[in-house]
Amino acid sequence: MKKKWTVSILAFLLAVSLLAGCGIETTSQPDVSAEPSQSTTVETPDSGQDVEPDDTESDPEDQPQGPDGSEQETDSSASASGHELEPSGVTFTLSSVPAYSGSAYVAVNGNVPYFTADDLTTTSFESYSSLDSLGRCGVAYACAGQDIMPTEDRGSIGQVKPTGWHTVKYDCVDGKYLYNRCHLLGYQLTGENANEENLITGTRYLNIEGMLPFENMVADYVQETDNHVLYRVTPIFEGSNLLASGVLMEGYSVEDSGEDILFCVYAYNVQPGVTIDYATGDSYLTSGGSAISEEPSAPVTSQQPEEPETSGTGTVQSDYVLNTNTKKFHLPSCSSADDIKESNRQEYSGSREDLIAQGYDSCKRCNP
Repeated sequence: MKKKWTVSILAFLLAVSLLAGCGIETTSQPDVSAEPSQSTTVETPDSGQDVEPDDTESDPEDQPQGPDGSEQETDSSASASGHELEPSGVTFTLSSVPAYSGSAYVAVNGNVPYFTADDLTTTSFESYSSLDSLGRCGVAYACAGQDIMPTEDRGSIGQVKPTGWHTVKYDCVDGKYLYNRCHLLGYQLTGENANEENLITGTRYLNIEGMLPFENMVADYVQETDNHVLYRVTPIFEGSNLLASGVLMEGYSVEDSGEDILFCVYAYNVQPGVTIDYATGDSYLTSGGSAISEEPSAPVTSQQPEEPETSGTGTVQSDYVLNTNTKKFHLPSCSSADDIKESNRQEYSGSREDLIAQGYDSCKRCNP
């Protein structure tokens, strides 16, 4: 009997030994040979640190863009989710602006406006500075919203002559006339017409290439979203100069913390091909030539009577409003001029004889 138990025990031990030798497992183990999951962290070659994949780069479409759709440089604190404003003691200085080198405007302060958290509001407003002792404009500031945007066509502004104003034409200038009456806060944002606290003497280049793209960008955004944009324009006058060297333009979309509108640019008050004396507004061709025509016109305030300007030949120079559809020209005060559609309306400074030579007839109501 003892021998039988011994055989049985030996047989059992032999069976266990055979099973172990074949590598058979009695419990399942996790598979450690699989490829790493795509959701794991990745190592960046530059730092050697592990970062989450979503932090490796931002979507270019989330970056603030300029009027031409190009990505604009911002400082490192601006993110795809917007730029939160904080109290800041940083101020703008003209010395920080590079000399004009072919671009109508340049980003300053990392393209981030100088607004602070205390400026944030979703209540539309507009404000203008009083003219200084030289008759010059100051800061114009607004929170642009649909409720202060214009609902009618723009009126005449020809009666305003900002400091440094000259009626002068050059062949190298688009539209001939060197100077425009430039709105600090564009008409499409606030509906201001002949507000002397909102109009400066600016070159055609400043008006069309420097300022208009930003004005249109802000206006389009407000119209499309019904959101608000903090918008501030500061004319920069050096010393007692009557003509601004340029304007500082700042914009910040409030409801999305600057995600869609975020810019801080300096637009140059220059005109390619023309040299300007900023102390007086006088100008001449850079190549040494002369203007097509120039009529001297001393800066005036709204309290001074406006007199017709004359050229050296005695031809009277005046401001008119043209209807490019009917080919009629009107005095700015004419009631018929107020009825002209914006698409057909054009302001003109020059002689009556030139207009007639261009095929225009005088209005029968105001008889200019």
